[in-house]
Amino acid sequence: MNSAQQSAVALVTGAAGGIGRATVAALRERGLRVYATDLALATLPCADASFRSASLDVTNESALSACVADCLQQLGRLDHVVHLAGKTGAGPIDRVARSEWQELLDVNLTSGFLLAKAVHAALSASRGSLTFMASSNGSNGGNPMSGPAYAVAKAGLINLTRYLAKEWAVEGIRVNAIAPGPIDTPMLARLDAATREQLRQAVPLKILGTPEHVAHAVNYLTSTAGAFVTGTVMNVSGGLALD
Repeated sequence: MNSAQQSAVALVTGAAGGIGRATVAALRERGLRVYATDLALATLPCADASFRSASLDVTNESALSACVADCLQQLGRLDHVVHLAGKTGAGPIDRVARSEWQELLDVNLTSGFLLAKAVHAALSASRGSLTFMASSNGSNGGNPMSGPAYAVAKAGLINLTRYLAKEWAVEGIRVNAIAPGPIDTPMLARLDAATREQLRQAVPLKILGTPEHVAHAVNYLTSTAGAFVTGTVMNVSGGLALD
């Protein structure tokens, strides 16, 4: 079977996290072949014919280029890129060192710029899609629990989404973002029970989101059902953020 006849391929960054695992599972259940990347490869499943994994530092430009090249060599094509890798911080701002500020901007925003450059040619060839992981913090100003750098980076990622959607539309590439509210993943485990309950109560639906809620959004944006959707920021926040 040649590459044109094979099932679509999705490259997922941050695949070992809670949302990453759910996204990989949802994409594979839909029949996509997946190339999963993360720094924490020890928690990823073993490879099979429709699955490949690799360690990846999303702030390393040469590593990103090599990763895309390996994906194309191993799986023959690249149709969808889902950028989930990220890192949270903390505030208030007078406690944030410049080095921490820069690290969070690099991981959460600059990585999106570098990844977009690395995957552009492959997505142009497949007329594929790029999905970024933004956050409700990117539109509502954020909070000290995740810090100023995280909020600023996610706001930048939202506008990068809109910029690329316009620039790449002529090539048939769709670019979207998902902006979750509080999602019940290991990232929230750093918070004490009282703070977690405070977060839950702040959501109008009075529940925390699940990784599967976000994975369903990814599934839609990478499917034929989402073929007329580009430049959008999908609000998956239980009403915490209102567009």
